[in-house]
Amino acid sequence: MTKYLISFPAPAMDIPDQDYAAASEDSHAVIREAKNAGVYVFGGGINADVEPLMVAADGTTTNDTYPQTKELDGGFCVLELPSREAAIQWAAKIAEACRCPQELREFHYDPES
Repeated sequence: MTKYLISFPAPAMDIPDQDYAAASEDSHAVIREAKNAGVYVFGGGINADVEPLMVAADGTTTNDTYPQTKELDGGFCVLELPSREAAIQWAAKIAEACRCPQELREFHYDPES
């Protein structure tokens, strides 16, 4: 089976404050459904309160990031599914629950991972 990344940037979840609790519960319900179905690998949200850290091969660190990931935030989950069609169906469920479109990406197969 293939692993899929389903994600969204934080600004995409532009919903009224009064709807946030319901969206949160709905999104947790979809994740519980994925866990019960045995397709959930892991997921979460990027902690925007913690700055990214660049770690070099020698272990030195800088308060920096790659320019193309400067705006990396939001939520994500990784699901292991039998087909791209199944991934699209799960992404649609998550989009409905989160009230915003989801980006779908496929992980390259690596027998070592």
